[in-house]
Amino acid sequence: MDANDGFERRPDSQRGRGFRARFAAFVLRLGGWTIGGAPPKLNKYVIIAAPHTTWWDGFWMLAFAWWWGIDLAWMGKASLVNGPLGWIPRRFGVIPVDRSAPQGLVAQIVGQFASRESLLLAIPPEGTRSKRDYWKSGFYQIARGSELPICMSYLDYANREAGFGPLWEPGEDIVADMDRVRRFYKTEWARYPELFTPPRLREEEMSPVVPLMPKVEPVEPLREVAQG
Repeated sequence: MDANDGFERRPDSQRGRGFRARFAAFVLRLGGWTIGGAPPKLNKYVIIAAPHTTWWDGFWMLAFAWWWGIDLAWMGKASLVNGPLGWIPRRFGVIPVDRSAPQGLVAQIVGQFASRESLLLAIPPEGTRSKRDYWKSGFYQIARGSELPICMSYLDYANREAGFGPLWEPGEDIVADMDRVRRFYKTEWARYPELFTPPRLREEEMSPVVPLMPKVEPVEPLREVAQG
């Protein structure tokens, strides 16, 4: 898939090397998948991980990331990285967040982006593998608060192709931005199309414009606190 968004992409010559990349190539070939759009050649951006109708989605997306040699990050409960086995989710890119923290989840992740030189954060806006009425807006609010672009990744089960689609910068009009998302994602791409939640945010019905989030001071990463 040709993103045609004006952003530079990683060439095949810069794909992953080593055991992870070889393992990923093996499982992708075993699963009958083909490599689609290349990831943007940027150090920081928010990734829409869709469609999400089965736990296999995360497995295949991670495999494609390893094939390209990039490290994806995911949000997870702070409790996941505590204890003797906490290194396992950290090894697979989990960023611990405290949903009860007074600064809020969005502020925590904005702080993570501010404190790192590189961060590719994958967020499944559907939030669950069951069909819902709306997508969650966290991916949009985090990108706006961090002043970073959004990349639409995809898993096309119908054609067994996956990759990274267009990259775009959120504007002033949330409806116009989401129209772009709706034009890209296809229900038939999902492993279980009947469970796919069409791209729509509850905020679109409240107002066509979402104000810019205030600048958020970086907070101390919970990962470091948990390891200390």
